[in-house]
Amino acid sequence: MVLENILLIISLLFVVSMLTMLSEKVGISYPIFLVIAGLLISFIPGMPHFQLEPDWVFLIFLPPLLYEAAWNTSWKEFWAARRPIGLLSIGLVVFTATAVAYISHAIIPGFTLAMGFVLGGIISPPDAVAATSVLHGIKVPKRVVTILEGESLVNDASSLIVFRVALATIETGNFVLWKAGVDFLMVAVMGVIIGLAIAHVLYVVHRFFPTTPSIDTALTFISPYLMYITAEHFHYSGVLAVVSGGLFLSFRAHELFTYQSRMQTNYVWQTVVFLLNGIVFILIGLQLPEVITGLNDYTVAELISYAVIISLVTILIRIIWVYPATYIPRMFASVRRKEPQQPKWQPVFIVAWAGMRGVVSLASALAIPLLVNGSPFPHRDLFLFITFVVILFTLVFQGLSLPYLIKWLKIEDDGNNADQENALINSRLATVSLDYMKSNYDGEIQDFEPFRLLKDRYEKIIEMADYKLLHSEDNASIGYVRKYRAMLLEIIEVKREEIVKLRQERACSDALIRAKEHELDLEEARLRRSP
Repeated sequence: MVLENILLIISLLFVVSMLTMLSEKVGISYPIFLVIAGLLISFIPGMPHFQLEPDWVFLIFLPPLLYEAAWNTSWKEFWAARRPIGLLSIGLVVFTATAVAYISHAIIPGFTLAMGFVLGGIISPPDAVAATSVLHGIKVPKRVVTILEGESLVNDASSLIVFRVALATIETGNFVLWKAGVDFLMVAVMGVIIGLAIAHVLYVVHRFFPTTPSIDTALTFISPYLMYITAEHFHYSGVLAVVSGGLFLSFRAHELFTYQSRMQTNYVWQTVVFLLNGIVFILIGLQLPEVITGLNDYTVAELISYAVIISLVTILIRIIWVYPATYIPRMFASVRRKEPQQPKWQPVFIVAWAGMRGVVSLASALAIPLLVNGSPFPHRDLFLFITFVVILFTLVFQGLSLPYLIKWLKIEDDGNNADQENALINSRLATVSLDYMKSNYDGEIQDFEPFRLLKDRYEKIIEMADYKLLHSEDNASIGYVRKYRAMLLEIIEVKREEIVKLRQERACSDALIRAKEHELDLEEARLRRSP
């Protein structure tokens, strides 16, 4: 049995890798492609049923995925966008849960208001990975991505709190608004405190203990689980514990890690997060047999009408919320002073449209207990079906349409700003390097060719950066700079071909060839990361 489960997991990882490559080939975002593929696979006769256990998502998948997202989030940009992030991650979640609660209570016979809030808490949080992966490679303003990523860090916590309060109301039959509000604040604040407390302990370990790159990497994997489990043990928000701890350690990362630790940790995390995300999305599609079990009490027309209406409501509610939340605060003078530039309606629409639901919603639906007070939980199978359809509807419909909408609305990124920032940092770094060389190695610069060549290289970097800063608005100049970078990438490919010849000729040792390949890899990574 154990060997069969291991084989099943390995097969699933292989399928995820192959389907992700295929999604790149056909040009569809891999979360959408994997969900559709999982759905189609579930129709194959004889396929084993993959039951997504809520504990797997909340304990195994969610902490590292949240931690990785928090780690790669800029605290400066997160804090600068705190108002829209807060309005989306808390205000919109409560607004969506309330709207879904009243509408489902109105259209579904026997569906109480408390059940409506349970459903609203389940389907209110958009999925982080879905939105950012769809936007990957598409030119959109940086602030749009920051808002969507920041929202996804917090909205899981607020939606899970709404879900748990509503569930407790059904189980106990009691609901007191002020008490629910106090509990909400207590769960959120204590989750943040626990996350920051554990993050400070880990900071001391990374900073002052004799760690190695492997130990640092291992600790980064232990950290989110430690934060999440500790907070959940005391019935506080494990999500906010992971997010707050991850943001703190990310902000202090430059003090903690050597370059070896940073490189090794980044490579390992990229692989693990890719596999976790892939498994999660293909499992969503594979849940169809589990979802349709027990739906015999409803007609097909009823099921479709309920699911489609609530799916449309979740999309419309986000659009209705986003525009007033964007423009109304700007009526106040204090907000106008801080943000004098009025946002265009097109990027705001992308924020409103990028509300794809994902695995947290499905895991929450599956976490609904089978029994309540000794009786079967009412409409549990309907909860699962509606949640599944909302995920499919938003992920496929909104996700597939998003790139075309961006193109149709002619939304462009703020790339010129990024070019200027890149030129500025290159100029500053090259300047301090040149000053240091002249102060400490002036004699060697005069007498030895390698020192002179390095000095000339830094002077060229400064010259190129100054050129980009002076001609940042000149489209022809920007074109030449980008063509120059393209030439450098082509030269790297020429070098790679020559290394292949050297390997075939056995003119150099394999160790030296691998070292040179690594140098080219780092150089290519630097060039491709440049704006």
